[in-house]
Amino acid sequence: MFNSQFELFSYKITPINIIDILLVVFLCFQLFKLLKGSLAFNILIGLITIYMFWLAVRYFEMPLMSGVLGEFAKVGIIAVLIVFQQEIRKFLLVIGNSSLLGEKKKWWNIFPWRWKIQETFHTPFDEIVEACRELAAQNAGAIIVFPITSEMKFIAASGEPMDSIISKRLLLAIFNKTSPLHDGAVIISGGKIKAANCVLPVSENPTIINKYGLRHLSGIGITEQTDAVCLVVSEEKGAISFIKEGKIEEGLLAEEIIDKLNEQFTKEMLTIGE
Repeated sequence: MFNSQFELFSYKITPINIIDILLVVFLCFQLFKLLKGSLAFNILIGLITIYMFWLAVRYFEMPLMSGVLGEFAKVGIIAVLIVFQQEIRKFLLVIGNSSLLGEKKKWWNIFPWRWKIQETFHTPFDEIVEACRELAAQNAGAIIVFPITSEMKFIAASGEPMDSIISKRLLLAIFNKTSPLHDGAVIISGGKIKAANCVLPVSENPTIINKYGLRHLSGIGITEQTDAVCLVVSEEKGAISFIKEGKIEEGLLAEEIIDKLNEQFTKEMLTIGE
């Protein structure tokens, strides 16, 4: 049965080709998830439309239009690299984080005897949320990022390195309106404040870009591009938002926010050893 093959539109259907088709469908689906909701998605649709039009022009043998679109196709690769530079960077970051060659990962760690239970750090989420509540009461803005699989050193490098013990008073001092560090984000990883005043990527989702301020768009942007979760305190509304995977939840009680953070970080997980 597997040796049999059928011809469909000059494409030979074999087991290998079926796997080939499934891989292409999978990659297209992942690309759709990566670009969905961004301006780049509309640009991609435009490029696909031009490509389909070019195929039609070649089929009907229209030399002038085919030549014009052919010249456009020659610089198409460079144009794609320029237009989709953020999406390409995001894709490479995802591959790097999940790859066995990623940060602190070695190929021999794939063996079962190298597996271990992930080391958990005590992070005082109640103290962090209490600091956010007090900042919200003072109508002071704040943004706190909690990376999951990486310390996000490339983001932390944009701010002031700290590596400090977490405390409510320290967070209040950082986000005090008179502090030179209050505009940027705080990165909390491994039970410590790793950096403050960090610059985050801003979301380009056209459906929300006019709905939220810069802090919320930064919180959405970093959770779109990484697996981090984020807390944002609104300076205008005096409210705390929880953001994960680019989705924002508002109006949560302090206890609900603490439960969500505990759910993300305090459960033991089987991971590849270091």
